[in-house]
Amino acid sequence: MKLHSMWQEYPALQADLSASLQLMEKSLKLKNKEVEQAILSMIHSGGKLLRPAYQLLFSAYGSDKDREKAVALAASIEMLHTASLIHDDIVDHADTRRKLPTIRSEFGNDVAVYAGDYLFVCCFKLMADYASSMKSLQMNSRSMEKILAGELGQMSKRYDLSVTVEDYLENIRGKTAELFALSCFIGAYESGTSLRFANQAREIGEAIGLVFQIMDDVLDYSQDATALGKPVLEDVRQGVYSLPLLMALKNDRQQLLPLLEKQAAMTEADTHEVYRIVQESAGIDEAKKLAADYTKKALQAIQKLPETKDETKTYLYQITAQILGRQN
Repeated sequence: MKLHSMWQEYPALQADLSASLQLMEKSLKLKNKEVEQAILSMIHSGGKLLRPAYQLLFSAYGSDKDREKAVALAASIEMLHTASLIHDDIVDHADTRRKLPTIRSEFGNDVAVYAGDYLFVCCFKLMADYASSMKSLQMNSRSMEKILAGELGQMSKRYDLSVTVEDYLENIRGKTAELFALSCFIGAYESGTSLRFANQAREIGEAIGLVFQIMDDVLDYSQDATALGKPVLEDVRQGVYSLPLLMALKNDRQQLLPLLEKQAAMTEADTHEVYRIVQESAGIDEAKKLAADYTKKALQAIQKLPETKDETKTYLYQITAQILGRQN
C-alpha cells in the first residue's frame, strides 16, 4: 500500500494514514466485486489524503489519545471525500481522474451513483461507530449540506458572465473548503478539546481549503493536460468560471466575451485562446495574491496554536506551507 511520497517525512502520520486506508478496504463489502475493485482503485489512485491527515494531526491536541478512533474517523472523512469525487465525475462527465479511468467512464453513471452512495453509507457507519458525540454527526451532516450547496451554487452560475469573485468564493467555501474545515474540527473535537478550540481548528481548515481550490484553479491555467492529469479548461466549456478567469474578465472583457458567449460550442482553438488571454492578463497573479492572503491567515492561525509534547504544531505548519505553495 503506497502513500504519496510527501508523507515519508512524517513516519507516525504515514502509519496512521496507512491504517486508515486499510480500514477503508475492510469496510468495502460489495457483492459486485468489479465495482468494489473500481472503488478500491480510486482509493489507491495516488491522492494526497490531506483531509484525513489534518483530522489526525488535530486529534493530537485533545486528551483522548485513542488511535483506533482517530484512524476510523480519518477513514470516514476520506470516504466522504471519495464519494463526493465520484459524484463530481458524473456531473462533469469526466472520463479520467488522476490519469485513471473514472468509475462512471468504466461502468456508467448508474453504477457510479450507487458507488458514491455506498461510500456515503460507509462514512456514516464509521462515524456512528466511533464518534463520541452527536455534535460530530451533526457537523458531518451540515458539512454535507454545505458541500451540496456549493456544488449547486456553482451549477446555478454556469455560463453566467456576471458571476463575481464573491460568488466564486462562496461556492468553493462549500464544495472544497468545507471538508477541510470538517476534518480539522472532527479531529480536534473528538479528541476531547473544547468546542472553542475545535472551532479555531475549523477556521484554519476552511482557510486551507480555500487556498487549495484557488491554487487548483490557478494550475488549470499554468500547466498542460498531461501534467495536470485532467483536460485543461474543460470547466470553461461547461460554463464554470474559476478565479483566474474572473480576474482576467475584469481587465480583458472585450477579448474574452466573444469566446465565452459561445458556451458549450467553444472549440479547442477557442479554449486555447482563453488560456492565452488569461495567462497574458493579470488574472493568474491576482488569483495568486488572494491565495497568498488566505495562506497567511492559515499559517498565522497555526502559529498561535498551543505547543504539544510531540511535533504536531511543527508538522501542521510545514505541511500547510508545502501544500499551499504547491506547483502541481
